[in-house]
Amino acid sequence: MSDTIEAAAQALRRGALVILPTETVYGLAADAADPVAVARIYEAKGRPRFNPLIAHVADRAAAERLAVFDDRAAMLAGAFWPGPLTLVLPARSGGVCDLARAGLETVAVRVPAHPVAQALLAAFGGAVAAPSANRSGRPSPTTFGDAVAETGAAAGAVLDGGPCRVGVESTVVSLMPGEPARLLRPGGATREAIEAVIGRLATSGDDAGRSPGRLALHYAPDTPVRLNALEAGPDEAYLAFGPTGQSGGRVLNLSPSGDLREAAANLFAYLRAADRLQLSAIAVAPIPEHGLGEAINDRLARAAGFVG
Repeated sequence: MSDTIEAAAQALRRGALVILPTETVYGLAADAADPVAVARIYEAKGRPRFNPLIAHVADRAAAERLAVFDDRAAMLAGAFWPGPLTLVLPARSGGVCDLARAGLETVAVRVPAHPVAQALLAAFGGAVAAPSANRSGRPSPTTFGDAVAETGAAAGAVLDGGPCRVGVESTVVSLMPGEPARLLRPGGATREAIEAVIGRLATSGDDAGRSPGRLALHYAPDTPVRLNALEAGPDEAYLAFGPTGQSGGRVLNLSPSGDLREAAANLFAYLRAADRLQLSAIAVAPIPEHGLGEAINDRLARAAGFVG
């Protein structure tokens, strides 16, 4: 059962955690300025403390109170906020505690587009640290039920916003003074769309540690994952993509029509469903590498343990 916005805002004020829907995935939220509350996130998720958290805010004005914007940041905020883009920028003092920033001099900020998230941020009046509401190393929840099953026991309030529209986490871009813009994590805003606004993105390089979600097994079901499989073995689940001759209870098609947006929205829910079958492996069909396919393949590579 979902709580009210005011009940959730009160939970945040007293240092409790809140299950929060966004357009990307469900988050486990805490007052970003409260290190004790943020520590509860790490505890609930079993998350390594060197991994920074994203500060979610109501609007660009709130983000500018937390971070130093340059022209590139202003352009991207104008083009993508509210929406699935996180900017890593030089941090201002206050607003986001050191623990949430993993001790870095940078802060990751985003304005979410989901109306429930917007309502909570307006009612709370501050920044909310909200990583995905899964236990660390598990697939990110894109439905209310999965979020509550993962970390609901640790939450003081829960908000049901329906299925997540985007279905993968936000794209993370680093914009540090005197450095090129860097893509730290592919996600719901495509590389092509971002480059259309500010030009070419460099690779993550040494900045990868500034981004959430960069642990090799951050997106891993319990069942081993086998990538680029044209068909499933006799004791494997199969995540198909596009038209396929495979069918039956072990086959889940991310998008029968080959639509990458549909595949992204289904990705984590289908990984969970395949995991629940408790077979020897989850075989995954090849996914195109363009557009949202880059983010999907990034998540799948992490689920398979291929990215360090």
